[in-house]
Amino acid sequence: MKVKSQGPVLDKGGGFELRVRIFDTENNEYIRNAQVSINAFTTSISDINGYYRLKARIKDELVVRHPDFETVRKTIDVKDDITIEVRDNPRYSKREKTKYSSRKFLKRKAISKDYKQIMDSALYYKEKNLDRSISFIEEALEANESKKRNANTYKVLGDIYFFWKQYDIAISNYKISLQIFDKLETRLQLAKTQFLAKKYEDSETSYKLLENENLSNYDKIQVLEGLGDALAQQNKDKEAKKYYERALELAKNKSIDNETLDLNTKLANIYAKEGNLREANTITLNTLREASDLPKEPALKIQQEVADFYNETRQYDNEIKLRKELLKSVDKANFKGRADDLGSLSFSIPKGDEKNEENTDSLTSQKLNYKIGNAYVQKENYTEAIEYLEKSVEEAGKKEDLEVQKHATRKLSEVYATVGQHVKAIQTYRNYVDIVDSLYIRKEQEIYQAKRLTKKISDYQSRITVLERNNELSDNKVSLAIKEEQLTKAKSKTQLIVIYSLVGSLILMTLLTFYKHRANQKQQLANNLLALKSMRSQMNPHFIFNALNSVNSFIAVNDERNANRYLSEFSALMRSVLENSDEDFIPFTKEIELLELYVKLEHNRFRDKFDYTINVDKAINLEEFQIPPMLLQPYIENAIWHGLRYKKEKGNLTIAIKKKDYNSVTIVIEDDGIGRKRSLEMKTKNQLKQKSKGMSTIKNRIAILNDMYQDKVDVIITDLLEDGSGTKVELTLKK
Repeated sequence: MKVKSQGPVLDKGGGFELRVRIFDTENNEYIRNAQVSINAFTTSISDINGYYRLKARIKDELVVRHPDFETVRKTIDVKDDITIEVRDNPRYSKREKTKYSSRKFLKRKAISKDYKQIMDSALYYKEKNLDRSISFIEEALEANESKKRNANTYKVLGDIYFFWKQYDIAISNYKISLQIFDKLETRLQLAKTQFLAKKYEDSETSYKLLENENLSNYDKIQVLEGLGDALAQQNKDKEAKKYYERALELAKNKSIDNETLDLNTKLANIYAKEGNLREANTITLNTLREASDLPKEPALKIQQEVADFYNETRQYDNEIKLRKELLKSVDKANFKGRADDLGSLSFSIPKGDEKNEENTDSLTSQKLNYKIGNAYVQKENYTEAIEYLEKSVEEAGKKEDLEVQKHATRKLSEVYATVGQHVKAIQTYRNYVDIVDSLYIRKEQEIYQAKRLTKKISDYQSRITVLERNNELSDNKVSLAIKEEQLTKAKSKTQLIVIYSLVGSLILMTLLTFYKHRANQKQQLANNLLALKSMRSQMNPHFIFNALNSVNSFIAVNDERNANRYLSEFSALMRSVLENSDEDFIPFTKEIELLELYVKLEHNRFRDKFDYTINVDKAINLEEFQIPPMLLQPYIENAIWHGLRYKKEKGNLTIAIKKKDYNSVTIVIEDDGIGRKRSLEMKTKNQLKQKSKGMSTIKNRIAILNDMYQDKVDVIITDLLEDGSGTKVELTLKK
């Protein structure tokens, strides 16, 4: 390859328009379907004269990629047109040309469309129509192109699955592409995908293999930054800091401003974690000053990252000031929450330690109002917090953003309760329950759509596997035909080659089947986790709504003192329940504390109906056990509301936690109430029509958890006495 340029050498200065042409010397024509990049900007569109037009600066690095020739890199040192001559651009290798010269197979290998057009179509439909996109990939594979092109086809297939967040399948296709033909761009994309799939050690390994490769400056920065990210996720902050600093130094030397500011923000977070808040703040202020010179989109992205940094370091005044400036920008541009206005900006609801969760979304006014309100809550400035939380709820409702509306409504209810506006707190919490119900319906739809997408993708992969097998078999037949013509005296050797090829195909089919099965297992796990989250979202409002009825009963009889006391204790219980609502398992000690508080609240209401005791075997090391949150409460609630409440004389509720063996404990819940049969008879017709959501949800939760964690929880429900009165629930919990 040759790179021609002409014109005077210039010092580094402002940007100018650079025109690039790629000339194929073998076919004596300009290539119009290459991928031309400068830093993060990439174009595949050329004009009528074959020029690709890009914005460039002196010392920027030009990168040209194409499936049919090696990647070309050139540092721009002149302000003039550039022509790249490609001499090694054969469509097929020498062996492939010999193979395709066979008349017997020439007709079958004929291609109706240009390969690049097929790939462009696949990428065009990637975001719009998965079926169409995959159909073009199948068409390219059916053509059985050269190795470089087949490798590129699997790389594009990986990009399609990457867009649809099917990272494990994307990784599999990137690896197939690399097995066919090793390419740096594919290896870089593989490392990025492994990071998003939360395979941080694999991502670190892939990035380290790229560290010393001949990459463009921009790609080198991506590799160093990616290594820092992978190490940071593994809590290797010192090593991560070194890679961020190396990437920052390179970005500054090459004047890649967007990456410079992004890396500064990440370094500030590292300094903050080390306890060096002064250095972190100095970097952050410099980053904000430099960001003001950037175009609007990257500048707002940096401001949002800095605001998140202020939140994490509890600098709430700085956070509020910066988010209000962002809010003005959003309102002024009238973005209306569209993801394409600002690109993808970070937004994460504070829910504990969820640093590894993907909470990326567009910058919207409802989310900014929520974050400002939450910052005011942290400062205990509840008047300002209420104003912004109310705005967030209102705007999220208008834009049907249920996720933000849910969190803002819950936070608003807590603030109302804190400032003593209990009526508003209760009403707002009822609104929260309604929103959660709507979200539950949406989550069920998402689970259904996820299952459909999984099945579709499985079918696509099966078809592509069949195509690959057919192509391999066709290639083997071609090789056999050529060998029979050229080496008639070596039939035994030819037969051995065919046998080895078939065995290789069988092994490849077995591997692909294994990878497909593993991908299905991981998808099933993801579906189970989503189902558990939906059930917990249903369980908490069900319990809280029942508890609110107790407050309502005190208010109805004008017992203000007991109502206030009950509401205060209920708020503490509610806060504990919500803190654990996103966890699959919590420490057993926490669950016991919740039970004690819940039973105390119910006993205050039904003091004349029952007494209770809670006995915990001192021989049990409670720290060794974990339990799904809110697992025991529905059984106790049933005992009180459907057993003891209807008993004429005063009853007893006993909760005993005993050691069963080294690996398990038994929780026994006994009541001497009217019993299950009698309780069912006393229900009204309307009650009989309504299924108990609490008990059915608990059964489903236990079934899914036992499937995922191998029979961790076992529940047996029996009558306490032979006459059918009383109920006994015996629950076994393993370590």
